Amino acid sequence: MSIRFISKDIHAYLDYPVALGLIAMPFILGLGQSAPLAFLLSVVTGIAAFALTVLTDHHLGLFRVLPYKLHLAVDGAVGALFLAAPFLLGFSGLDAAYYWVIGATVIAVVGLHRGDDEVPRHA
Repeated sequence: MSIRFISKDIHAYLDYPVALGLIAMPFILGLGQSAPLAFLLSVVTGIAAFALTVLTDHHLGLFRVLPYKLHLAVDGAVGALFLAAPFLLGFSGLDAAYYWVIGATVIAVVGLHRGDDEVPRHA
């Protein structure tokens, strides 16, 4: 039994709220205390994530020009970047914790993705 349960449809429903959260959370949490880039990186990534979602070939994509596999690859790269950002960019405290939690969550979602050919089995 596979633990991968996040389908393309579920992922599509997560994309827009996550993008908006990446834009809003730096304002809400007051990110940027350890380094101004901690604030800006999330906002810019959120805007890019929103654009990626709009352009992705899934049922909630508006223009559907980018393959879904490319979308997943970008998500994985962003997750890895977010995990590394505190080390590479000198984030500490809340700034570092934010990027570690978001990065780990994104990596988990990508890792739990179920391919279209993996149909869940009911017992």
